[in-house]
Amino acid sequence: MDEPILTIEEREAINAGRWFSTLSPSLKHDILRCAYVKRHKDGELIAARGEPPEQWLACAKGAVRVSSTSVSGKLITLTYVEPGIWFGDVSIFDGDRRTHDAYAHGETTTLNVAKSDFKKILDSHVELYDAMLRLHARRIRQLYGLVEDLNTLPLRARLAKQLNHLVRSYGVPSLSDARAIRISLHLAQEELAQLLGASRQRVNQELKQMEREQVILIEPGGLTVLDREALVKIVDSDN
Repeated sequence: MDEPILTIEEREAINAGRWFSTLSPSLKHDILRCAYVKRHKDGELIAARGEPPEQWLACAKGAVRVSSTSVSGKLITLTYVEPGIWFGDVSIFDGDRRTHDAYAHGETTTLNVAKSDFKKILDSHVELYDAMLRLHARRIRQLYGLVEDLNTLPLRARLAKQLNHLVRSYGVPSLSDARAIRISLHLAQEELAQLLGASRQRVNQELKQMEREQVILIEPGGLTVLDREALVKIVDSDN
């Protein structure tokens, strides 16, 4: 069921977003004034490939799994949209249909701005054009970085880099060890492997090796990072 307002934690996640936080107070006010909140259950479809774009979205809680389907019918995870990140604007700009499916991963909250309201805000705030250019440029840089990592870094380094990213986005202090950080986003090893462009078997081998080195702990509910500095060293040693 839709809720009229964001919770304090959800609003903080939106306001603290790296991109959103750079906008002027008046622009942020108008975006939030037009936005409405939707809460999604785990696995719920948020946006479907081939649909016309009807809204611009931001993740306020949980995660949005962006995926595609292979020729054989296999679901392939491409990325996870974390709290504070806006998405879905490309189709609004080019007028084409959505290119990927978006599903809630866990209990997820999205902030939604209708396409018509998005265009009204563009008309009212020239600033938003420059801001969107910066947002798209950042995405392109990230995409190039992913392609470069895929072609230059071994799987062990790519895995360590991905775990570091998950710690930054979803890390919470472990209840059993004050130095450890638990990754609250639960990913199956198959999903983690898809993010890295590798097989589940190879990712499993690397995870077990990191566990033997006491860098991480593999638990039924997910992963806990025991030594974050060791993860950074793994990445640096392969650059």
